[in-house]
Amino acid sequence: MTDRFATTPFGGRSLSHAMFAVQEKTARAREKLAGSDANHPEKWALLRELTQARAAFFLSDRTIAVLEALLSFYPETLLDGSAPLVVFPSNAELSMRTRGMSSATIRRHLAALVEAGLIIRRDSPNGKRYARRGEGGEIEHAFGFDLSPLALRVDEIREHAAAARDMERAIHRVRSEITIHLRDVSKTIDAGLSEERPGAWEAYADELAALSGRVSRHLPLETMKARRDALADLRKKVEKAYLDTLSNEEMSGTDSSSEHHIQNSNIDHHFERASEKSQKRTAAPETAGNGDAKTEEDRKAEAGRSQAMSKMRQRLLDAKLKRAQHSDTRPGDLAAGPVKTAALPLGAVLEACPQIRDYARNDIGDWRDLMQTAGLVRSMLGISPDAWERARETMGDINASITIAAILERAGEIRSPGGYLRALTDRAEIGQYSVIPVIKALNGEGRA
Repeated sequence: MTDRFATTPFGGRSLSHAMFAVQEKTARAREKLAGSDANHPEKWALLRELTQARAAFFLSDRTIAVLEALLSFYPETLLDGSAPLVVFPSNAELSMRTRGMSSATIRRHLAALVEAGLIIRRDSPNGKRYARRGEGGEIEHAFGFDLSPLALRVDEIREHAAAARDMERAIHRVRSEITIHLRDVSKTIDAGLSEERPGAWEAYADELAALSGRVSRHLPLETMKARRDALADLRKKVEKAYLDTLSNEEMSGTDSSSEHHIQNSNIDHHFERASEKSQKRTAAPETAGNGDAKTEEDRKAEAGRSQAMSKMRQRLLDAKLKRAQHSDTRPGDLAAGPVKTAALPLGAVLEACPQIRDYARNDIGDWRDLMQTAGLVRSMLGISPDAWERARETMGDINASITIAAILERAGEIRSPGGYLRALTDRAEIGQYSVIPVIKALNGEGRA
């Protein structure tokens, strides 16, 4: 009758239908187990299985930690669910074995375990946890937490744990396929651009950019599969476009006999790479959790994708500059269309930023001279072409050139000019950046 003793909670806690259902389910399972030679699970192995299957039981990692503390109070290694397995630790001892968890937090996680049907409360008349022993020292009645439901649900826990492992393997496989598709597509586009092969490489690059980015571990599997399939379709188009440009000689040759590598003469140093990562614009959050810890393999794959995308952006920029050259324009120029009116006179800019004159071919007599000189200075500052191109598109050519002149003036104070320019570009995109206060501040510093 021990398992039928003290089935209702002490104090203000009410008996819910879920608690009563768990108790009845436990009693029926125990009756079926009586007289059988069922395999009794090892408690730590079972806890490991439950840790893997905790999502199916809506348990957090801290709830598992509380259950681990409860199991540590049970002296036996094997759990025999044919009889109640009551442990009766005090709140102080539970706090010690959960590394100082507060009593209120412990109570919340104990309630979660009861709600999940993994333990049963066996409250004493006064709510204390203790055991009554007989004359021989054996326990006659114990009040605390009954662990037998955990042992009786071993098959269910193992089934959920196996499903969780299968899901994890499936997610890992899809993530790996996404990484491979991203790498292969970006390198194929890069090859098409570097070898100057005909094709819609810029359009393919835009499609790839929309499908690129970090692959969160918390994304649903179906979302990952949709992304993988889209990348696979893009890969087919890109590879077909590249193969269509190959001649018969190239198809029959080897890499050693027919090498079409064109070395990039652009020697820009990407000093802002570390700052770029911290300033990079992010899309809408992919997860609602606290994020996930990256493995070394994930970090290497992400670094490889970042490097490949950087090379591809450089190829795209080179292609744009080459088209500009063919249309009688110089790389640093804004050849097409008239120069927009500036919000500041050129004299005020040169007074605030006199250092940029030292890098002009002749002198800076108009805005075009300033823009040409800014294109040279940005390379000297270590600002990458794509950061410069984005600043020009967002701010306008004159404002971007003024910004470069201001950065040059404060080069000793700015650790990463490229990252700083990207941050200003982000602000300009949302209308929170203007060159007027910058030039006024520099003019004030100059007079001081």
